[in-house]
Order: sequence, then C-alpha cells, then structure tokens
Amino acid sequence: MKARTSLLAAALVAGVMAGPSALPAAASAPAAPSAAAQSPDPALEAALRAALAGLPGADATAALVRVGGEEGVWRGSSGVHDLRTGRPADPAGRFRVGSVTKVFTAALALQLAAEGRLDLDRSARSYLPELIPASYGRVTVRQLLDHTHGIPAPDLPGTTVEEWYAHRFQVHDTRDLVRSATSKKPEFAPGERQHYLNIGYQIAGLVIERVTGDAYERQVARRVLKPLGLRDTYFPGANPRIVGPHNHGYQRMRLDDGTLGLRDVSVWGATDAWAAGDLISTTADLERFTRALFQGRVVRGPLLEEMFTLPKVTDLHSGEPAAYSVGLSMKELGGREVWGKTGGRWGYNTAVAATRDGSRTLVYSVNSTDAKGRDMNQVAENIMVAAFGRP
Repeated sequence: MKARTSLLAAALVAGVMAGPSALPAAASAPAAPSAAAQSPDPALEAALRAALAGLPGADATAALVRVGGEEGVWRGSSGVHDLRTGRPADPAGRFRVGSVTKVFTAALALQLAAEGRLDLDRSARSYLPELIPASYGRVTVRQLLDHTHGIPAPDLPGTTVEEWYAHRFQVHDTRDLVRSATSKKPEFAPGERQHYLNIGYQIAGLVIERVTGDAYERQVARRVLKPLGLRDTYFPGANPRIVGPHNHGYQRMRLDDGTLGLRDVSVWGATDAWAAGDLISTTADLERFTRALFQGRVVRGPLLEEMFTLPKVTDLHSGEPAAYSVGLSMKELGGREVWGKTGGRWGYNTAVAATRDGSRTLVYSVNSTDAKGRDMNQVAENIMVAAFGRP
C-alpha cells in the first residue's frame, strides 16, 4: 500500500509538470486511509472510510478527520504529507483553519459582552470613531459578527489565483483594509440583509483591541487557547510559513510554462484575513475547542445563544434565509440541525461542526487542490455527509 501511495504521489507530481490531463488518471488509484475507532456506528465508520479513500486525488492530496461525541469516536487520515516524497499524511499536522478563526473571534467578543466591556448593540463607530466613517455610523457590533452590516469587501490585489499567488508575501494592514471597504457605498442598510464577508470580523478584531487595550491575538490566547490547553493553535502574524509539522497544501493553477497543474502553496501570508481567518491549528485542538464551546465552557450564560440564533433576514445574493449567526452557521443534515463553521485558505479546507446537543462532533482538514472554489470540495462534502447525513 505504501508503494502504491508513493507511485500515486509521483503521478500527481508529474501532473504538475504535464498539465491537467494527468490529474484524473492519478486520482483513479485508491489509497486506504488509516483510522482508529471507539464503538462507532458501523455504517458511520464505513461511510467515513469511503470518504477518505483514494487520496491523493484530483480534489485533495490529504485529509484528517476526527468524529466525536456520545454516538462514537472515529479518527482517520488519508493521503500524503507532500507529493514529492509520498510520505503518509501526518494526522497531528498543523494547518490553516481559514474562517474557522471567526468562531474564536466571536467567542472572545461574547465573553467581553458578558463582562459588560463590549455592547453588541452599540455602534462600531462609537468604538473606532477615527476609522469608521459616519456613513457606517449605524452598524452595530452584533451586525459585524452576524454579517448583516452592509460593509463591502476591501480592494485586494489580483482577481485570479495566479495574481494572488504573486502577492502571497504582501503584508496587509487591517486598518487600511477597513478604510478601503468603508470608502465605498453600503451594500444595504445595516440589519436588512446578510452578506458573508471577512471585513466585519476584521473590524471586530479592532474593536476588541480598543476595549481591552491589548492585542487581539494575546486576548484569544489568554482567554481561549491557554485555558483549553490548545497548544498547537497559534496566530502566524506576518510569518507566511506554518511552524511545526504540517501536510503540504497544493493549489491547481496556471504554471510558469502555461500549463495547468498543482503548485505547493503551503507558504502563503494570511495578513489579509487576520481576525477573520489567519489562525493555524490541528484537528485535536479544534475538536477540544468545539466540545468546550458547545458545552458552554467558552462562552458562558445566555450570550451563548447568540451563536445559535440566525438573524431574520435574507441573503443578499441568493434571497435564501440567513445561514450565519454570530460566529457559526447552520445547515440541516440528516434531518437535524448541524451548527459549525467552514474555512478555506489556499491549499487547506477546514470545518468544525456539531449537533446542538454535542452528541456528534466533526472536525476535518482537507488539503484541497481548489480550496477557494465556487463549490464545496468534493472530499470535504463527502466527509460532512458521512458524519451527519445528506441535506
């Protein structure tokens, strides 16, 4: 099996040089995932093994999964650490969690609200009068956190993955991004629609710094990471590298010779996201955080319900009912509500999810070859459906 996996990894590396025609062929040879279980549902175990089979493939090069809760425990990994060596994926590897960072930011804001240091119904401008213009004076902190603020996205360099890759080491100043966003006209009046964007959480991070007089990163570490013992979770700052053991991320893009293939994107700065998406973690740490959050040990008291309450508005583009609360999102899977958050940075897709009562939890990291694609990564979708059922 190890030899077969190495051959498959070599084929995918060849695909980087040969172009897209090599990718589907490489994906056809399956590799068996490694797994450990404690009294799982046999059907669940079979579905999860099937979801992880065949990696590396066209959609992903590796995947790490942890399912927990009262209904059984299952842990599995599949794919390779990197395409050059073909070594098995490290199940304890660190990865970029992307927008799962928002759950940590929201939890911190709710902690401060519980202490009376932050008012969710107070305007963001009242906390940051020198930064937020009067045209956005009605936007509240709660609206920043549930994406009903109406502030558009800032301008960032590039419109294609190739252009973004060329700017991967650029360091972005959050205040400059806020100025860029708020210099534009509102997308809608505050509280009337929902549009999922990073900018609300970037402003929320600045509000947290203003009310605490401390760096956002230190506040998350002091209030969440250290109390829960999340030793492999950290903020990278301006460092574009993932510190410590990690599985490499790859992105399908146009290469220097004009062909389409996979490029190693493990080294990529995340200062464009900051409090909205720059955290680095492991599946074990995220599982511990998810359990603690749903058990009320991170956000205590009635303010936790903010995370499980959807605003009564519709999405700006789809017209569907709002799907995002303060920090989380909700989807009906397998006939029950599943709450959680997904995230994507180039080369990495992540999710934390659980039933409201915590009877089943899921954390995954998928080394997606198109982590910011329009549609959900197929491997990630298969894992989610295996864990909870179909929509």
